[in-house]
Amino acid sequence: MYDVGIIGGGPAGSALGAYLARAGVRCVVLEREKFPRPHVGESLVPAATRVFKELGVLDQLEAMGFVKKYGATWTSTGKTRPYELGWEGLGDDVNAAIRFDERPQDGVDRNYTFHVDRGRFDLALLEHADVSGAEVRQGVRVKRVELGAAPGGGQRLVLDDDSRVDVRLVADASGRKTLLGRQLDLKVTDPHFDQYAIHTWYRGYDRAALSNPDHIHIHFLPDRATWVWQIPISDEVTSIGVVTQKARFKAAGKEREAFFLSCLRTRDDIGALIDEAERIRPLTEEADYSYAMKQFVGDGYVLLGDAARFVDPIFSSGVSIALNSARYAHHDIIAALNAGDVSAGAFSGYEQTMRQGVRHWYDFICLYYRLNVLFTYFVASPKHRLDVLQLLQGDVYDGGRPRVLDEMEAKVREIENNPSHMWHHLLGDVTAAKLAST
Repeated sequence: MYDVGIIGGGPAGSALGAYLARAGVRCVVLEREKFPRPHVGESLVPAATRVFKELGVLDQLEAMGFVKKYGATWTSTGKTRPYELGWEGLGDDVNAAIRFDERPQDGVDRNYTFHVDRGRFDLALLEHADVSGAEVRQGVRVKRVELGAAPGGGQRLVLDDDSRVDVRLVADASGRKTLLGRQLDLKVTDPHFDQYAIHTWYRGYDRAALSNPDHIHIHFLPDRATWVWQIPISDEVTSIGVVTQKARFKAAGKEREAFFLSCLRTRDDIGALIDEAERIRPLTEEADYSYAMKQFVGDGYVLLGDAARFVDPIFSSGVSIALNSARYAHHDIIAALNAGDVSAGAFSGYEQTMRQGVRHWYDFICLYYRLNVLFTYFVASPKHRLDVLQLLQGDVYDGGRPRVLDEMEAKVREIENNPSHMWHHLLGDVTAAKLAST
């Protein structure tokens, strides 16, 4: 019998496997696919750096040559004039940028993080879990979990071929497949976040044409509910994605490719860059972003990363949440195993920390979608800039609620209650209230 059975070898599962194996815990990582696997390109936040350092994998990631990410930029043009209100006096074509080195962050010793090709990145983390001492099995699908079915009250993982793996504790890191969440009927979907993304990779896209080529970019489009991401993958390759509301995509009545290109061409500058670049991947779509589980832990199991909660990834929170869930969970798991108690109460510290941290991300994203101009206004404010940067760094787990969230919420309420406010007509319709208690 293993101490811990980890379902999924993505960032959450690989990081947990490495943490536990390095502490002498006998664990197995069961990954249904064979890595490297195709995955949407990813832009990390600095909060991931602490995990990489603790796992001893940072030097390897540095050597892999991923594009370094020093900050983030938001762009607007005269066609996106509503967003200009946050940058008054800066003209028609403007950039708002923020650098990670503007604010020190505990456990982070460099002024950048990475943009990564998730195929290479995820493989490196999984191989590191293996080298660290976790038993890694690829191409193995867990069909179901039988809690309490193993000898001594342990847990049983039933695989596709009906073979079984008995463990003392199950760690579900199955990502958006949410194996245990679906099995135990724990999933709560957010009906207000109906975001829909279409994305692909381009070779030869001139990232330097609009501003800092190594930043992640969010390009505002004339439709206030639609924006574009620009993420460097390598020196030559860039991930481009269009994000809108699913209802807007359906209402447009266009095929996926026609909708994607028409959105990009609402900005002449972006449209021209796309026309000069070569698309090298088929279009991929993502939908129904945000959900949570009614509980992250239970007797004999813990949920990590996207298997516990998924929030809209506009601020690159996904991998950071996954890695930090492993960081916080492994402490409680080791203590529980040593005490011989894997009941839900043993993991309450982990659940509380992750709920609080992800809640801060979620509130920030809700405020962004409710009133984009408010976000850019606070970024430009010397009083609030570093507090916004704290959130963008992913520094959301230790300490209380960032004060800037309360101030942003108060400003939104003021604008909502004042129809004559110059920003009132810019309020978005994404209120995201359903998950307030999860």
